[in-house]
Amino acid sequence: MRHRKSIVKLGRTASHRDAMLRNMVTSLFEYGRIQTTLSKAKALRPLADRLIGLAKAGKGDLTALRRAAAVITKRKVLDRLFAEAGDRFSDRVSGFTLMARTGPRPGDAAPLVILELTSPGQPRAAVGGRPGKAKGTGDRAKRVAQSSRKAAPPEAKEEKETKEEKEAGEKPASE
Repeated sequence: MRHRKSIVKLGRTASHRDAMLRNMVTSLFEYGRIQTTLSKAKALRPLADRLIGLAKAGKGDLTALRRAAAVITKRKVLDRLFAEAGDRFSDRVSGFTLMARTGPRPGDAAPLVILELTSPGQPRAAVGGRPGKAKGTGDRAKRVAQSSRKAAPPEAKEEKETKEEKEAGEKPASE
C-alpha cells in the first residue's frame, strides 16, 4: 500500500527525478510555458509555486535567493525570477501556473499538457476548473433538462398542461 507516500516517482531514480524537475522548472521560468506530460506537470506545479513564493517574499533576502539557486540551474533565470515575481504575482497567493490539456502524444498516447505561468491580469479559474462558468450552467445541464421534458409520458404532459391552465385561471380545452 502507498499510504502517506507523497512523492510521485515518475518511474525514475531520485537523482534523475530531481535533475529532471530542476531542468523543467528552469525552462518554465525561462520560456514562460512548456509542454510536458500530465503527471510530470502535476509533479512540477508545487515546486514552481514554492520558488515563486520564495521570490515574492525574498527580494532582498539572501537565504531565499540561495534556496531558489539550489533548484534553478541558470543564473539569468534566477535573477529574472526574483526581479519580476513580486510585480507579476503580487495579487495572487497561490495558483501561479495554468495547465491546459492538449491531447494524447502520438507515439504512446500519454496525455500532454501545456504548463504556463499565469499573466498578471488573468482571472482565477472557478471552482469547477473552467474560468467564467459557474458549476452546473454548461450545455450538458441544459441538454439533460430538455431530455427529461421530452422523456415524460404523453399522459403526464396533458396533466401538466391542465394544471398550468388551471393555475392561469383558464378552463381546460378538453372540458
